[in-house]
Amino acid sequence: MDKIQFHNDLRRLIEILPPKIVDTLRPYNLDDAIELVLDLGRVGEIRYSDGKTVFLGESYIIDEDIEYITSKIQPFTSDNRSGIPGTLHRISAIRNRQGKVVGLTCRIGRVVTGTIACIKDICLQNKSILFLGRPGVGKTTKLREISRLVANELGKRVVVVDTSNEIAGDGDTPHPAIGRARRMQVTQPIYQKDIMIEAVENHTPEVVVVDEIGTEEEAQAARTIAERGVMLIATAHGNTLDNLIKNPALSDLVGGVSSVTLGDDEAKRRGSQKTVLEREKQPTFDIVIEIIDRNTLAVYKNTAEAVDYILRGWPIRPEIRKIDQAYTKQETVEEAVVQEKIKEEEDLASQKLKFSFSRQEYVKQVKDFKKIYIYAVSRTVLDKVLERLNLQAEITRNIEDADIVIVHKAFAKGGTKILSIANDYKLPIYYVRSNSMSQVQKVVKEALHITDSETLQGYYDDAERALDEAKAAIQKILEGADKVELQPQNQQIRKLQHELVEQHNLSSESVGEGTERRLRIVGGSDYKHAG
Repeated sequence: MDKIQFHNDLRRLIEILPPKIVDTLRPYNLDDAIELVLDLGRVGEIRYSDGKTVFLGESYIIDEDIEYITSKIQPFTSDNRSGIPGTLHRISAIRNRQGKVVGLTCRIGRVVTGTIACIKDICLQNKSILFLGRPGVGKTTKLREISRLVANELGKRVVVVDTSNEIAGDGDTPHPAIGRARRMQVTQPIYQKDIMIEAVENHTPEVVVVDEIGTEEEAQAARTIAERGVMLIATAHGNTLDNLIKNPALSDLVGGVSSVTLGDDEAKRRGSQKTVLEREKQPTFDIVIEIIDRNTLAVYKNTAEAVDYILRGWPIRPEIRKIDQAYTKQETVEEAVVQEKIKEEEDLASQKLKFSFSRQEYVKQVKDFKKIYIYAVSRTVLDKVLERLNLQAEITRNIEDADIVIVHKAFAKGGTKILSIANDYKLPIYYVRSNSMSQVQKVVKEALHITDSETLQGYYDDAERALDEAKAAIQKILEGADKVELQPQNQQIRKLQHELVEQHNLSSESVGEGTERRLRIVGGSDYKHAG
């Protein structure tokens, strides 16, 4: 596991300070300081990461002190920020009503390495990740380190959209902390959304890194980038996933929220009111990570499922990870036994090629897992189609990995290079006339040779009911029940139930034989929860 290391360049910051302030700083250790505060008519302050504040002597800050510092740095931008070229230090100004600078906050910039070691496995999954957390917990630090990891270790084309030079420092040359990633500066925060789109349109990135998505327009730009198949790593305003869902401007990042009126039967089945809140679309970000403090992260590995749980009031536990711990997938003996049983059931099913369902029986030829590359086709719509039809397929960001290419006919001329590569790889190409659900679904069924969609949908309904039963059982376990047995299900649906139980860090096993084979969820002292 990587050791956490801090690298700062305090000498460059001290060089711009007046001699009298430098003298007052000498007795103090600045290794853990986060900022130096200099306000006109007050004594200076050093603020530390643990919340402690130290006052610098008894000498008040005067106009000449402020002017000394501002004369040695670049002019402040419209958001009253400046910096020291080649460093990560940031100087922010407070102005009076006439525009005169009357206060300075000198943020001490550091390169901190080792803070993403506990989530390195997640960062390497090629999925879009959104970080949440209060100011000062290290969101930008993690973006900086991930940028270097993805650009240097994975060799991907990374573009950092750097508003106010927060990530890669001041000056025309990006700080070495971002590795081989490229940096696009944003002159004013209001232009961040435009630079995000420009980065994708002009510089063909595989990964875009953005700090502080804070407006509805920026959220829409993020969705546009994701739908073009680009991996997004970003932070957003909000401390928790629950906060983000309730933020009307930013909820689109995690799928949006809409009010839905249920029928009487459905409301009764759910045990809810007739008007409920539901996720509107596929989330822009596949994974959400809450930064609880500098050493603790809460990971939601499936954003769509997490949002659905929260909106329905179901219990959900994120996976808690600690900065000072290594994380690899380790199975307990009990989990290994369960997984072995699942594998045996899958092998048996593969030999028989026959699955039984409560509504009807049908024989389904097992197909190879397919990877789909899209050009100008809505990723949101395609995700919904794959989810609705329960298809063994996923969207890939790299055409080299694809089995099938789907292109929007109206934009085919702009995708000449993509089509040429597809032809070189002898990949089948299918065209959609529009991004409507019906049109995309029709083409997907044609591409994957799906003919019995009604039966597939019937299976999907059965699976959803079975998962609802499992969710209710999980709630009973969390409330103190020792064990709960579910209704008998076929092996494929039991596998989904096993996975759902595992996501809650609980244990389950299949019991019974033949048509009575069912899941037993174990609670009490027999389960552990993360954190």
